[in-house]
Amino acid sequence: MKGRIEIAYRWFMLLTKRLTDRQLMLILAIIVGLAAGMGTYIFESLLHWIKNSLLGWFNVDEASPWFLVYPAVGIILATLFVKYIVKDNISEGVTRVLYSMSRQGSRIKPHNMYSSIVGGATTIGFGGSVGPEAPIVLTGAAIGSNIGQFMRLNYKHITMLLGCGAAAALAAIFKAPITGVIFVLEILMLDITMTAVIPLVISSVTATTLVFFLKGFDPVLQVAGVEAFALKNIPMYVVLGLSCGLVSYYFTYVNSTIGGWFGRMKTQWKKWLWGGAILGILLFLFPPLYGEGYEGFTDLMHGRIEKLFDNSLFYNFSSKPWLVVIYLLAILFFKVVAMASTNAAGGVGGTFAPSMFVGAFTGGTIAYISNVWLGMDLPLINFTLVGMAGVMAGVMKAPLTSIFLIAELSNGYGLFIPLMIVTCVAYLIGYYFEPYSIYTKKLDQQGELLTHNKDRSVMVFLNLKSLMETNFYELDEKTTLGEVVSLIAKVRRNIFPVVSEEGVLLGVVQLDDLRADMFDKEKWNTPIDRYMIPPPDTIQQHEQIDRVLDKFEQSHAWMLPVVDKERRYLGFISKSRILDAYRQQLVEISEN
Repeated sequence: MKGRIEIAYRWFMLLTKRLTDRQLMLILAIIVGLAAGMGTYIFESLLHWIKNSLLGWFNVDEASPWFLVYPAVGIILATLFVKYIVKDNISEGVTRVLYSMSRQGSRIKPHNMYSSIVGGATTIGFGGSVGPEAPIVLTGAAIGSNIGQFMRLNYKHITMLLGCGAAAALAAIFKAPITGVIFVLEILMLDITMTAVIPLVISSVTATTLVFFLKGFDPVLQVAGVEAFALKNIPMYVVLGLSCGLVSYYFTYVNSTIGGWFGRMKTQWKKWLWGGAILGILLFLFPPLYGEGYEGFTDLMHGRIEKLFDNSLFYNFSSKPWLVVIYLLAILFFKVVAMASTNAAGGVGGTFAPSMFVGAFTGGTIAYISNVWLGMDLPLINFTLVGMAGVMAGVMKAPLTSIFLIAELSNGYGLFIPLMIVTCVAYLIGYYFEPYSIYTKKLDQQGELLTHNKDRSVMVFLNLKSLMETNFYELDEKTTLGEVVSLIAKVRRNIFPVVSEEGVLLGVVQLDDLRADMFDKEKWNTPIDRYMIPPPDTIQQHEQIDRVLDKFEQSHAWMLPVVDKERRYLGFISKSRILDAYRQQLVEISEN
């Protein structure tokens, strides 16, 4: 059997050699689109089956204690699946895709083609208050990456197929092909060229068409009654934009804070206990927080406020405006807590849908308060949809993705002007408080983020360890000048590190500083530390290349020692070696 597969593989590779690179990429884009679309369909089918099995028998007029139990079960099952079956980290799907592009040559492990489907569907189906988009984007990207690896393509083409898979997966889950393309260009930050755009479009359209065939043409969100844009509402759209910008900062800050709090817990069972308790209590009090929350903000935008009180302790209070406002605000702010707790406790999910959810409740709450208490006549559907885009733009730093997603979900571009107003204002406010998106903040701190800036992107691929030179002769404090003179005849270095018995770097000795005395034999017994000087600067073991270059510029040195946290000597790195590696890498990633 193995021999037949190998023969078939060789024949397939032989046939593809007759194709040009462009023809091959277009064909593979279709294959990736079909596979990612099918993966999305399987994911959604599994998620809905789990969710309907758990919730289908609840009575809407009473709170169910099962809300206290389901989330913890889902998080535990997902964590055990990841730990004992996958044996790899599959959380933060979009961040992991970005990391694979910058640090792993766009190579994603094969298990990611299915593991995020199982982990994400289990987490969300049991009530985890996260979104399905990040797991499915990771799934689609893994499909594209592995097809590229199977075809033995280079980094550039594997990265393109990875982007095709991500675009196709997002397009399929929302039935929004344009959004899928813009998401990859704006968030995954592929080069905006026709060579890049055409495969992305083909892959997105292919996946969306497949999902249409399997699930029908019904939109993900049943949006009806979008009102025409009215100039009189511009001030309130500006208010909404400001609110979305502030809420987006709250979203990012709370997510980071809770993630850090859970990260300091030493044992997994503590994370399960706290995560399950926080999420269970929140779902018991506010059932719309269950899962991704599409049903909740769909009911809100269509004015079905009473539906939000189903299965709630507050079921009989849906007609009291003051309680409705408190309830909506509580759902808005606690959604972020529920989402962060789910992910930090070990669940598998994303922040895409939660940012839509929070945005919808931001816009809906502002419209509700304005209409009920201020006597205004704001269109609830419009403000809910535009609010979604506003918070998404602030959280993901992706205004174009937010605009086109809502435009496609609302089946038209009648909201384009308010979408542009709100997303721009929210983006600027969010950027002022936090310039990096929820996906890229951690990667940027680690220097592992690709950007549209060519120089910075090339620097990401350079690895300090591979550039470090270790063939320097180490001296100790007892070494004499005469011993160094005898070494000079054997080694081809003009700088020597001086280290202690524990390996700590004490200083450096330069050949130029020895020239005056090295030919005077009477001075050969002089301890070498008389000639030792402190290095102009030192480089930390895991420091990023762009920061290393800053140190070279500030110190005006061409060679600097590398040390660890205890200042133990590891080697030297030269500015010329970095520049040579930079030029080689620039040529490699720029090749077509």
